[in-house]
Amino acid sequence: MKNQSVIIYAGGGGPAEPVLSKQSELADDVKSNAKGREPAPVRASETGRARNWTMPPLRLERECKERPNSATIDNRCVEFDRRESTESTAIIGLRALGRCIAFTMAEILLSLTIIGVVAAITLPSLTGNINERTWNTQRKALYARMSQAVALMPALNGYGTLRESTDSSGSTSIEDTAAETFITSGLSKVLKINNICDAEHLEDCGIPKKITDFSGSVINQIPSTLVSLNSMFAGSYINGCGTSFSYSQIDTKAAAFETANGESILIYYNPNCQPSYNEEEIGSGSYYVQPKLCANLVYDLNGTKGPNTIGKDMGFMSVMYPTDPVVAAPLVTKVISSNQYDASAACNAVEDSRVANIKELMSIFYNRKLLNEQYLWSQRSYTAWSSGIMSGGRALAMDMSVGRPYQQRREFEFSVICVKR
Repeated sequence: MKNQSVIIYAGGGGPAEPVLSKQSELADDVKSNAKGREPAPVRASETGRARNWTMPPLRLERECKERPNSATIDNRCVEFDRRESTESTAIIGLRALGRCIAFTMAEILLSLTIIGVVAAITLPSLTGNINERTWNTQRKALYARMSQAVALMPALNGYGTLRESTDSSGSTSIEDTAAETFITSGLSKVLKINNICDAEHLEDCGIPKKITDFSGSVINQIPSTLVSLNSMFAGSYINGCGTSFSYSQIDTKAAAFETANGESILIYYNPNCQPSYNEEEIGSGSYYVQPKLCANLVYDLNGTKGPNTIGKDMGFMSVMYPTDPVVAAPLVTKVISSNQYDASAACNAVEDSRVANIKELMSIFYNRKLLNEQYLWSQRSYTAWSSGIMSGGRALAMDMSVGRPYQQRREFEFSVICVKR
């Protein structure tokens, strides 16, 4: 139906200027907007007696910009200007966003580059922290299980055969089934074990060929016998004062096994280990710690996956004394120089660390090759303080070059090995 104009007479009794009705003008606006054009201008009364309704926004904006002389339009333009000046920044921002809604390719590439750089910087540190917490939890769980298993065994010595013989030609051979028998007839009775491997097949139990020691140096061939782990199980040494020390025992082959929890463990075994002695006997300086070792375990918490590094996914624990055994599993954190009085405070400054006790020093001595003794003792004394304090202003120390514990006055400055369990 075609729109009709309606003539409205505005007071005074005489005819007035014809004005388009509200309904007609709105219809024109709708049609104009539908065709993509702005609404047609409104014809207003010259007498100022105009309609009392709101002009459509697009037309008002256009007419206010053109600024006609009509007082009626000017009054409405004043209101329009006020609203424009007080419009919220949020609406302005939304209008701007509506005009430019997409990102350019350069902006996307720049954002991806920034995200990549941040990820490259933070991800290794984050992954390392997660791995360290995981390994620390696994290590403590393994220590608890091994301590419980060892406590359940009636004795730790006497397993297997370890016999040296010489034939008619003078060549010497050793019949050695000690470590493997210790696992099959001893540990497997009190610990869940999935696989057992002899010295020639250590890799079948997840033992890596190459490992990284505590200093970061690579050991190309993991020790497969007790003496190759520590030469002082059968060797001699002359210290800087010209004093000679020597110790010897029959070497034994290592064996390996895998636990039900997935750890790979390399074990060195001494079937002739000796009982403990008290600290007064240790302090006399005439004893070596080698015969006190019954079993030494080098563990890898995740097999051959890596990084296969001592102090991370790999470590060691030592079982000493055939009856009333003690399991020591020190995790070395730092080596410093100090007198014994200040040693505790120095280690406490390292997170979760303390001074190694005499049993932990024994374990560190047994495994000194895995820790890299040259690195540990460079520019420091081969004597290390323990946490054990004796009477008369003395404390227990150990000559780590030969495995000889003794007493020493606390004011001397020696190496201090900080560890955590």
